Formats: sequence, C-alpha cells, structure tokens
Amino acid sequence: MAMLHIVNKSPFEKSSLDSCFKTSLAGSAILLIEDGVVGATKNTSIADKLSSELGSKNIYVLGPDLNARGFTDADLIDGIKSVDYAGFVDLVTEHDNLQSWT
Repeated sequence: MAMLHIVNKSPFEKSSLDSCFKTSLAGSAILLIEDGVVGATKNTSIADKLSSELGSKNIYVLGPDLNARGFTDADLIDGIKSVDYAGFVDLVTEHDNLQSWT
C-alpha cells in the first residue's frame, strides 16, 4: 500500500514539500496541514509544480487549517481534495506507512 506523507510547513518558507515531492512514489498520498495548506492555493509560484504532482499522487489539505488561514475550498488548485479531521483519520488508517515532513 502507498505511503501517506504529511507536510506542515509552508512551501514558501521551508523545502519540506519539495523534498516530499522528490522522494514520494507514484500512488502516494500527500496531506498538507497547518501552514502547509497555503501551498495548495491557486495562483502561486508553485501552483504549476503542485498541479503536475496530481498526475501521480493524491493531494489533500486539512480543511480546518485552510479555513483558519483565511482560505476556502474555492481557493484550492483543481484536483486537490479538502478533508476534515475525520478524513484525516481515514487517510492515516488507509495507509500502512506514514512520513511526516517538518
């Protein structure tokens, strides 16, 4: 089963998301939480790169963290899914392995 990668740092301040993209395999799931959610928004310098990763990986954001930073699901790059806390738990239980990127 594919791995779940969790990224909690903004890609505009840290290289965690970029490192995650380089090492995660096709079929992996990536969950952006805390400040990491800002990387999933439209019209940013990394939007194209993130969109290209959607071809081989499932990318999610934690909705409450997105909302806490003033964004809504409408601000997300097409193809990125928003999950609530129950969805977060589901992602963890659906994957055999977990990698946290800080």
